[in-house]
Amino acid sequence: MTRQILGAHMSIAGGIDKAIGRGVKVGCDAIQIFTKNASQWRAKPLGDEEIARFRSAWAASAIGPVAAHDSYLINLASPDPAVRRRSIEAFGDELRRCALLKVPDLVMHPGAPLESGEDNGIARVADAFRELLETAPDGVRILVENTAGQGSCLGHRFEQLAPILAGLPEERFGVCFDTCHAFAAGYDLSTPEGYREVMAEFDDRIGLNRIALFHLNDCKKGCGCRVDRHEHIGSGAIGREGFQSLLRDERFLTIPKILETPKGDDDGMDARNLALLRELAGEV
Repeated sequence: MTRQILGAHMSIAGGIDKAIGRGVKVGCDAIQIFTKNASQWRAKPLGDEEIARFRSAWAASAIGPVAAHDSYLINLASPDPAVRRRSIEAFGDELRRCALLKVPDLVMHPGAPLESGEDNGIARVADAFRELLETAPDGVRILVENTAGQGSCLGHRFEQLAPILAGLPEERFGVCFDTCHAFAAGYDLSTPEGYREVMAEFDDRIGLNRIALFHLNDCKKGCGCRVDRHEHIGSGAIGREGFQSLLRDERFLTIPKILETPKGDDDGMDARNLALLRELAGEV
């Protein structure tokens, strides 16, 4: 049996390299990190020693894939020219930081067009990506994450993600599929039948081959709530059956799957959630 590649988002407090040890401690095969404070626009450049410590810790560990998530401030869909320009520059910096760390995937949310409308927002994101490709470092893939659909946030419907990705090179752009976000947006993953229908629709509109990473999060509220509130695996509205369907889907056995659930004291809930995922995958 192929072992699932499971992990969690880990803190970089005290240094980016510290995330590796935290992941190892709770039993991660993979981790996700921020490369800087996610609530600030600017960060001091990565120093050579900091980069070396991270790479060394990673190489010495059992951690396999590492992905990064961009800053929550970035909004490539913004109708405000100043905010959008600042977002493009900040995202470019995030790509360069990943390249220095040798982190191959950068997860991002498409953004919010506010009152300017969905079509205009989608066009702004796609245009921003084309501009970023002109100077983006090699070796870093952008993973567009589906969203819960709060406010005017783009990406809560597959038909919004499809035109953003259309025409962009597949080797540079993929999808991070978040289970909580999909469920909150109205895609019912809670039953085997619902799960199959959701994945069939995704395949029809975008293509399952574009999924490069999963965020495994249960949902505090009901299907279609459009509220982004993560819950522990099996304790929310998706439930164990929904995650079992995903974990036993042979099409995704080699795709890394990352928790973004509440951490608990000393990341203890990560260990519990990972153990449950292993059980649902039939590995224990």
